[in-house]
Amino acid sequence: MRGRKPKPTHLRLVEGNRGRRPVNQFEPKPQGNLIDPPGWFTPAQVHVWAYAIASAPAGLLKFLDRETLGVWCIACELWERAITAQAQIDSSATLPLLTRTPDGYLVQSPYLPIINKQAMIMLKAATELGFTPSARSRISLEDDGGQKDASAKYLE
Repeated sequence: MRGRKPKPTHLRLVEGNRGRRPVNQFEPKPQGNLIDPPGWFTPAQVHVWAYAIASAPAGLLKFLDRETLGVWCIACELWERAITAQAQIDSSATLPLLTRTPDGYLVQSPYLPIINKQAMIMLKAATELGFTPSARSRISLEDDGGQKDASAKYLE
């Protein structure tokens, strides 16, 4: 995919469709709220899943988002494990974030690349799920009264 990610359709409509590109009148709307974690999750990953479901705005996560949320949960759990392991190494080391090879050379801790890679995966999935502040600013959900969002009037 080249260039910026496309702006969500409802935002284009509310702002006036300045680009004059055709609007997809048949854009799919995912159904069913996501609640239960996949059965193959570890207990630690289920805990992260429960945190995400409890923290996300009601109605944000749909069945279709299961795998993306799963990626985020697994990355978060691996990130937490690597952070914990690194903290244990740092507590007994004279030089934090470094370790010695069998030859006696100082090298970067093997947990640092894991921490960094999982953080990148978490941020990418979080953006897709609307978990980051900038992503949340682009989301519009139905209010508690069950009324349609602001863009619905443009699609009718």
